[in-house]
Amino acid sequence: MTETETSTPAPSLDRITPERFGELAHAIEAEVGRFIVGQEQLVRLTLISLLAGSHALLEGVPGLGKTMLVRTMSEALELGFSRIQFTPDLMPADIVGTNIIVEEGGERRFRFQAGPIFSNLVLADEINRATPKTQSALLEAMQEHRVTVAKQQYTLTEPFFVLATQNPLEMEGTYPLPEAQLDRFFFKIDVPFPTEGELLQIMDRTTGGDVPTIGKAATGADVLAMQALARDVPIASHVMGYAVRVLRATHPDVDGAPELVRKYVRYGGSPRGAQAIVLGAKIHALLDARFNVAFADVQAVAPAALRHRIILNFEGEAEGISSDSVVRAILAETPTEPAG
Repeated sequence: MTETETSTPAPSLDRITPERFGELAHAIEAEVGRFIVGQEQLVRLTLISLLAGSHALLEGVPGLGKTMLVRTMSEALELGFSRIQFTPDLMPADIVGTNIIVEEGGERRFRFQAGPIFSNLVLADEINRATPKTQSALLEAMQEHRVTVAKQQYTLTEPFFVLATQNPLEMEGTYPLPEAQLDRFFFKIDVPFPTEGELLQIMDRTTGGDVPTIGKAATGADVLAMQALARDVPIASHVMGYAVRVLRATHPDVDGAPELVRKYVRYGGSPRGAQAIVLGAKIHALLDARFNVAFADVQAVAPAALRHRIILNFEGEAEGISSDSVVRAILAETPTEPAG
């Protein structure tokens, strides 16, 4: 099967207004909220990742609704959905697909059988339960939106997102994700444990007879148009400069880096971290009905954009320092205006 036979042309983009962007985004959040109790920040950051045209990593202990969130998000959008359950025996071909032998006209030939990665929204469930070899099979797909099998490239359908879930690394049977793959995730989003009030609502919804249904809030064409608008949001040079200084402050060898960074960080964030901050801040501004980016937008998305891109040194790990505490120190000590 040729590349053109496995890819679907992207739908034509209709320009939308910032007001329409807000209507669609809030409609998506409202539909997801019919199934997901609380977790407004989790839903908002996941939506920002989708509207950035990128991927998100959701981390939390089992049973907090990570899988349900992704499935519900797919139902609120008219997008293809597939789920890959990552296990220790999962092979790369189980993800991207493989060539199989078929008989046609009395002859045997190879035909490419696409894997579950060929969908719009791919749920990589418990991604850190698979071996690093299998985890790395997602790298090309996540970065290039295509896969290579037997020297033949196959383009993925647009829009394309990977929403991965993982359990904390201290739990049994998990493998840490390679740094190169972590960097491909736009955001790493922590899934908090529900409050007492939220638990009561969860019990009421899940043990009663009424099961809510999810309506369609947006289409694939809407999502692509929203992505295009997000990139058109202007950002002032001094706000862009602030985002860059926040990223640079994650590096211990940079002048002016906070003491916590110099003492406990081995490596800081890559340029992808700054890209995630800037694009995430643009979408955050649009969701707040503004067509310009403020310092507060940068500060709102910085933790999700940086927490998985900061590598602690041995001393930091031994002291139990979290990457979130490092990001908080950076935001507290990095001035909004350049020194001098």
